[in-house]
Amino acid sequence: MVNIFALPLFREIILPFLLVFVVVFAILQKTKVLGDGKTQMDSLVALVIGILLIITPAPRDFIVNFTPWVAVGAAVILVFLLLYGFVAEDSWKKEKWVKITFGILAGLFVLGLVIYFSGIWKLAAVKSLFSSAGSESLWANVLLIVVAAAALTIALVSNRKTGEKKDKS
Repeated sequence: MVNIFALPLFREIILPFLLVFVVVFAILQKTKVLGDGKTQMDSLVALVIGILLIITPAPRDFIVNFTPWVAVGAAVILVFLLLYGFVAEDSWKKEKWVKITFGILAGLFVLGLVIYFSGIWKLAAVKSLFSSAGSESLWANVLLIVVAAAALTIALVSNRKTGEKKDKS
């Protein structure tokens, strides 16, 4: 039995085309760049952009390689939110730091994917940071500094909040 989802025609042409078509169409509908009520014009522009993507190998390959990792990132975030929702109160949803933290993590994740799948990662300068002789100790020290800075920031922010609560009472 043939799995149509594994066929190159489906995986490398139909799915990327549909993804780009739907995203571009949704953006055009939401922003109303071409005018209000111009659904046919929006769909025509989205169709042309989708076809241009399919006939150009580099962008098509980028989307084919990039999209599954975006799905992995979304699944990881979903699992984290589900687990966090089991143990957390509803008050964390109102906290601004949660939105900022998820925004920064999502931005770093997408930036890392773009760097990796666009080929920038293969540049000698970036590659040498991770494969040279002393790179392991360098990154261990960087990680230690980041963790220490995060712990210090959390301690200072929580200390400031408890100090503000004492002043109000």
